[in-house]
Amino acid sequence: MPGFCILAGPLPGAVQEDVIMSRRRQIYEGKAKILYEGPEPGTIIQYFKDDATAFNAQKRGTINGKGVINNRISEYVFTRLAHIGIPTHFIRRLNMREQLVRQAEIIPIEVVVRNIAAGSISKRLGIEEGEPLPHTLIEYYYKDDALGDPMIAEEHIACFGWASNEEMQDISSMAIRVNDFLCGMFAAINISLVDFKLEFGRIWDGDYSRVILADEISPDGCRLWDMTTGEKLDKDRFRRDLGGEEEAYQEVARRLGLLENDGGPSEVFDLGAHRKLRGKK
Repeated sequence: MPGFCILAGPLPGAVQEDVIMSRRRQIYEGKAKILYEGPEPGTIIQYFKDDATAFNAQKRGTINGKGVINNRISEYVFTRLAHIGIPTHFIRRLNMREQLVRQAEIIPIEVVVRNIAAGSISKRLGIEEGEPLPHTLIEYYYKDDALGDPMIAEEHIACFGWASNEEMQDISSMAIRVNDFLCGMFAAINISLVDFKLEFGRIWDGDYSRVILADEISPDGCRLWDMTTGEKLDKDRFRRDLGGEEEAYQEVARRLGLLENDGGPSEVFDLGAHRKLRGKK
């Protein structure tokens, strides 16, 4: 496989990664990311792992270099969303696998936006995968791995106080705006945005809070299909044992202009190889 180089700009690269990580207190480790204390109050450092999971972590594996690519894609998407007025937690990318974000109180709801039938909605409702939906559909899921992230209605959210009516209006409005923007962005590079997951959080100013977009937007949480061939360019390649996960993630980054093929070594994607080169285990 040819080598690829992330277009990273003047930021510090992966060579400083181990040193930086050793100086911070870990706050939380999830399936795809690790959170560390940030350098300033109200900030967190988000580290992107290569770990891959599916079916509520029943299937586990590794996609080499996924963390590097997801970090770069998420930075790109969040920066562009900020330009159209979507408030996000993103502050800046620190290096190849880390970004600085605002600390937010995560609302325990996963927001799934669907444009084309695929995955669970096809199974639940018997809709053929690939069938365009009559209009964009927003679904809500309660964030709880032990319960399998069950689907919920807005009535559940109001009943249990997970978010206020005003917050839900902000969330649904932002979800539609993000969808409209991303559909156009991906269509410009011949990719269909089938569906995707969003998470939101609250940031506080005294007694007042506002909702911002949090987590990440990357091929981990989006279904992305090539418009011409229908080829899957997302984590479904891992879920369904299709193979070619690394190449699919790289292809999305390449089309977005975030990768260049320089024919050089690909250690930038392989943290294990990088550590071996530096004499680490």
